[in-house]
Amino acid sequence: MPIFRLVIRIPILLCLPALVFAQSWVLQESGTKASLRGISAVSDQIAWASGNGGTFLRTVDGGATWVTGIVPGAEKSDFRGIQAFSERRALLMSSGDGDLSTVYRTEDAGAHWKVLLHNSDPKGFFDSIAFVDARHGMVFGDPVDGKFVLMVTRDGGATWTRTGFPASPAGEGAFAASNSALVVRGNHAWVATGGRGGARVGHLSASGANCCRMAQLPIRHEADGTGIFSLAFADAQYGVAVGGDYSKPGEDAHNVALTGDGGVTWTEPAGAHPRGYRSAVVWLPQEKLWIAAGTTGSEISRDGGQSWKALDGGSFNALAVSPGGVCWAVGPKGRIAKLTPAPRKP
Repeated sequence: MPIFRLVIRIPILLCLPALVFAQSWVLQESGTKASLRGISAVSDQIAWASGNGGTFLRTVDGGATWVTGIVPGAEKSDFRGIQAFSERRALLMSSGDGDLSTVYRTEDAGAHWKVLLHNSDPKGFFDSIAFVDARHGMVFGDPVDGKFVLMVTRDGGATWTRTGFPASPAGEGAFAASNSALVVRGNHAWVATGGRGGARVGHLSASGANCCRMAQLPIRHEADGTGIFSLAFADAQYGVAVGGDYSKPGEDAHNVALTGDGGVTWTEPAGAHPRGYRSAVVWLPQEKLWIAAGTTGSEISRDGGQSWKALDGGSFNALAVSPGGVCWAVGPKGRIAKLTPAPRKP
């Protein structure tokens, strides 16, 4: 969405661990000052991250060391999305007007990159990329001629097909804030919108078919920079949406909503909300908790999203959880952190 193509400049705050949860963020040395908005965790040891200036990062040792690179010829690209499959194979999605929105792939740990999808429509803008497995995936983009763009691949990105999408209200768009305006879970996929006509969630199959039943959420959407910035689902039924107003990062009014029926209906929790605008939310199945993060800090919920308590005061843009339950966060000026899990009971 055009309003979110600007880099948000928020002072980085000190990391304040919340010992009451026996968990905290541990900052890692990224080796870059790029603004990072993409993070994909393959395993507890392997993760990839991405940011502006054509930047990508990779770790194979749980974040003890990160190797940073620049995609040749993409120095002006802002890689808002990344989908990694192994220590050698990953896809990068850049966000920008027209041909600045592109999908690249590497199969040799970033030594070489190939363009898979190039947006040639000057009105187009890619917001999010997500894959079910190594072959089946989707790219979600802002409306072109009144309809959102949803590109589907069934061969690992070699070919793409645009699928149908219902007409959108005026002023509706999506946000490329954390690569989570599109999420997949099993055979299901969901897309989230923002802007004056937005704060809606659409439910479709992970193949891109049967698009799209759209539900209105009780999340603020009175201006272009308001709406839903991130979605996450614990299973096919229970999900959390977060957002707010990115221009008023400290306001917590109407910034979270919950669903227990796969996205058909959504409610605003009655308990304490995240402490402001939030651009990312994830579910940690091993810990059975939700984490939300944004430019003014991060929160944790252990009661299904009904109430949220402070975890940290640092600035983050995006979150990712490995299959083993390791959670990473990325943010401005190369900021990367890993969540220290609570001790396991014997």
